[in-house]
Amino acid sequence: MNIFDAYNLDQQAAITHLKEQGYVVIKNLLDTNEIELLSKAINNIFKQERENPFDPSNNNDNEDDQSLHEYLINSYKISEDESKRLMNRIKHTSKLNHDTPWPLPPEKMNKSFLHVPTLFDYDKSQRIWNLPAKLHQCEKLIEHPILLSLVRAMLDDDCVLSDISATSIGPNSGGSGAWHIDAPLTQMPEPLPEIPLAVQNAWIIDDFTVDNGATHVVPKSHLSRKKPGWGYDDIENEIILSAPAGSLAMWTSHTWHKSGENITDKPRRAILGYYIRSWIRPWSDFTRVLSEEQAKRYSPTSRYLLGYSAYPPNRG
Repeated sequence: MNIFDAYNLDQQAAITHLKEQGYVVIKNLLDTNEIELLSKAINNIFKQERENPFDPSNNNDNEDDQSLHEYLINSYKISEDESKRLMNRIKHTSKLNHDTPWPLPPEKMNKSFLHVPTLFDYDKSQRIWNLPAKLHQCEKLIEHPILLSLVRAMLDDDCVLSDISATSIGPNSGGSGAWHIDAPLTQMPEPLPEIPLAVQNAWIIDDFTVDNGATHVVPKSHLSRKKPGWGYDDIENEIILSAPAGSLAMWTSHTWHKSGENITDKPRRAILGYYIRSWIRPWSDFTRVLSEEQAKRYSPTSRYLLGYSAYPPNRG
């Protein structure tokens, strides 16, 4: 696997690699102090949210609760407690939306309309959602000039941030993630669009290794314009994005990828960003979770990426 170095980076070569292979890895983008600050900050949030998970109650029961619950436990490796919290979150959001039903079953719905697990791999692994409201160092990551140059080379200048979250693949997590591509492509028929609609990136906080759950990708799979199918088996020609902490890994949304299995005794952490063309509905609406004071702390570039001035106005 070819790894580029930020100290002597040929950006055009990195862009070409991303376009042709469907992924790129660049090392030495974050220094030791930056990695340590991010590591401590997200560890604190992981601890707080594991001890006090978001679990809204006082929700109405709905006639499709059973089928929705079955879909969740069949789709994700989650504990019974997490499945109950997940149902509470979904019903809470439904209540905020006047209990408006979906026109399709959950497996056919846009995944951005659904809550997905915060604790997974049967509570061994964890995510932090709404990171811009919880981690003030987000701005440097969101608008990092090298990252944005690659994103805009793929999506043009008018792109926004669909989501940014932190993830921790827990020690001895018990299996890899499933092969997948990313929304909105999951809802589209084959052949998938020829142009890239989204680009995902991982800021690597812990070294990505063969043993600790580093991301797997299938080079050039984005050129097939096909979906991999939701499965866990090895795929011919897959590679593992092994790279040191402080590196940036990127792949297009239609490149087949999955998280690996962590067979070590330590977590494997990363901060994941997801950029989309501005006319695609994002995964997260950060304008609803950031306070006015928090929003003002972000630069104009970051605010637009976070969705400010990027939604339809109230036209009176």
